[in-house]
Amino acid sequence: MAQRGEGPEFIEALARGLDVITAFHADNPQLSLTEVAAAAGLARPTARRFLLTLEELGYVRADAGNYELTPRVLELGMAYIGALSLWEIARPHMQDLVAATGESTSMAQLDGSDIVYMARVAVPKIIALRVQIGTRFPAQVTSLGKVLLAALDPDTLDSVLAQPSNSRVTPRVRHTRNAIDAILREVRACGWALADDELAPGIRSVAVPIRDGHGVVRAAMNVTVHSAETSVKTLIEQHLPQLIKAASAISADWARWQSRPQVEVPAAGDAVGSP
Repeated sequence: MAQRGEGPEFIEALARGLDVITAFHADNPQLSLTEVAAAAGLARPTARRFLLTLEELGYVRADAGNYELTPRVLELGMAYIGALSLWEIARPHMQDLVAATGESTSMAQLDGSDIVYMARVAVPKIIALRVQIGTRFPAQVTSLGKVLLAALDPDTLDSVLAQPSNSRVTPRVRHTRNAIDAILREVRACGWALADDELAPGIRSVAVPIRDGHGVVRAAMNVTVHSAETSVKTLIEQHLPQLIKAASAISADWARWQSRPQVEVPAAGDAVGSP
């Protein structure tokens, strides 16, 4: 269930509608009315009204007594991703990185105390956890999350770490706040972060920041390996330089995209050059 706001302008009905949408996930793409109501914390009649509304809007469809999301739901997230244009810029660099390392690479951003995967180029390897666009993991035990947390100012970091995780994954390791602070100091000093079997057994990764045209960290990108196949030494000495090169190229291309001239196209019927 989504975290509830407390402000006077908070719209409870909108929050409940989002709870219904987020009740569906990869492990349960089809849900009954009873299951939706339970997942969203709603009474069955209330959940039914939300589902019927979402069905009329084209975001949900009914199938043999169950409900499932439609591809139109992607519009809600793609509007955000498309506004950044970061994926289009990052994709060729990520593909080149995978070709150079033979390992998967992903890009993520912070959402509360979690990271959310925004882009990914994968190689076919068996790992402990399935990762796809929209997957959430607790930030403090991932290399991507450590990079993003290290970029926050102290007050924002306190606020973020105080928020509960909305990930369905229980991490293998739980860090104390003192340990987190020590880890983030090291990340700030060296400019990259390592996660070694912290999220789940067998998952080892290194990550670096992606910056916008103003030098602000907006995302992080990693290389992920299986710890039984690739040592920390290989990850740091061989893959990290390739990762830094790719991330720098993405940041530079994104800065150039952000600084592009803005041209206003006249509306249809308007006379070009008219005052």
